[in-house]
Amino acid sequence: MNRLAELLNRPEITWWDAIDILLVSLLIYEALKLIRGTRAMQMAAGSVLVLVLFYMSQLFPLQTVAWLIRTVLVYVVFAVIVLFQSDIRRALSHLGSAPFFRYFARAERAAETIEEVAAAAGMLSKAKIGALIVIEREIGLRNYVESGIPLDAEVSYDLLTTIFQPSTALHDGAAIIQENRVAAAACFLPLTVSPGLDRDLGTRHRAAIGLTEECDAVAVVVSEERGEISLAVRGRLHRRLSPEELRGRLQAALLQRQFVAAAPEPAVEPER
Repeated sequence: MNRLAELLNRPEITWWDAIDILLVSLLIYEALKLIRGTRAMQMAAGSVLVLVLFYMSQLFPLQTVAWLIRTVLVYVVFAVIVLFQSDIRRALSHLGSAPFFRYFARAERAAETIEEVAAAAGMLSKAKIGALIVIEREIGLRNYVESGIPLDAEVSYDLLTTIFQPSTALHDGAAIIQENRVAAAACFLPLTVSPGLDRDLGTRHRAAIGLTEECDAVAVVVSEERGEISLAVRGRLHRRLSPEELRGRLQAALLQRQFVAAAPEPAVEPER
């Protein structure tokens, strides 16, 4: 009767209690998703069985079972760390990639992407290998990504320089970077119809200008004939850039967002 009275006289559930239950439920759900299909699933099932035996030993006179479980539980934590270190590492990595943490890591990843793109552009410029690299900003480029060959790979100097080697099947077209990943290569872009362009500008330059006229993306172009590095932003082409200058302009466009509110300008920057 005393236990029944205690149950009936429980304190009122508040919003904090509901939030507490929701967070615990979410953690349990994410943990089950992580261990599904792994060795940790069998470990979880065994842990549930041990807990059941422990509570049974408390309800019934099973003194030996209770003593054994209490003795073994002291070493279980160390055994779990040793046996399932890879699963624990994967779980922590998954937690760190949650949207809440990705928001803070986005700027760091964007800075790494800029470094890789600038380094690749510098190498391609020295070798006089043509390239067109598009970096998505606020406006999505899904239609153009679907026109190419999907990759979904980490942005790296080695990958970008390999894509545009003339001997590969991906060099003819644009590589598009979304969310700091190379989404696709060999993508087709719209050509500009602006009549005031220099005649020495090739298809890559016209495609870079044409795309940036339609959206807020930025496009890095390396000329195959002259090895010249250019950057297209808001329909304007900044030509004859060094890798250091390209890095600075990309940082301004992607990290500081200086070009977002810029007024329309001529299609080609005057020669220096």
